[in-house]
Amino acid sequence: MDKAKVWFWILLDVLIAAAAVNLVLFVMPTVQRFGNSLAPIRTITVSAEGKTTVSPDIAVSSFSVLSQGKNPKDLADSNNQKISAVIQFVKSEGIDSKDIATTAYNLSPDYRYDQNTQRNYITGYTLTQTVTVKMRDFKKVPEIIGGLTPLGVNQIGGINFTVENNEKFLGIARSDAFNKAKAKAAEMVAQNSARLGRLLNIAEAQTPIPIRYYAQGMALKDMAVPSVAPPTIEPGTQEIIDVVTLTYELE
Repeated sequence: MDKAKVWFWILLDVLIAAAAVNLVLFVMPTVQRFGNSLAPIRTITVSAEGKTTVSPDIAVSSFSVLSQGKNPKDLADSNNQKISAVIQFVKSEGIDSKDIATTAYNLSPDYRYDQNTQRNYITGYTLTQTVTVKMRDFKKVPEIIGGLTPLGVNQIGGINFTVENNEKFLGIARSDAFNKAKAKAAEMVAQNSARLGRLLNIAEAQTPIPIRYYAQGMALKDMAVPSVAPPTIEPGTQEIIDVVTLTYELE
């Protein structure tokens, strides 16, 4: 009987020790992590806008050769010859191959509705090839745009100006916004006899970069295509804006 009591107390001590170890190693850290995950009762949230001004370094334009005819093969041959001449011209103006891309190639049938048979009939085909060009030397833009129509281009999109390395300048705007937000939070708590605690959350809202357009697209289909006078190009400047929102715990 005495041995049974001894083993009982030994087993009880082991169970109590195991429970204590489990409490210290597992339960308490879990409770602490859960408590840390809960939003503090007192917080402050501030937002600030950062910006930087940049000059566009790329002018982008799209242009098309639109052809119509009854034989798709003849149509494609004629259209391809014009596009090839246009691309050669663009390259001769110093545009690198990596900045020239065919962005559309559409061959579609033209239909006519017959009232007598109440059916649609194919009367011919329309082929449109579109090329998009990035121009990095703005001095070349007037000559390139002015030299397209004599080569058979009969649709020209507007020119838009943008920034190639957007992330570089966005980082400058973000840093400006973050510094302003931190200063704003510190000023607000100082005026209310409080102290900033942990930074709990960071949110960002980027403002799209405005794209400056030179002109609306021009459709020259079925028109006489004279030589076009070179346009005047003024890319101006653009603002890159970033908004940062910070949430702090108050002590």
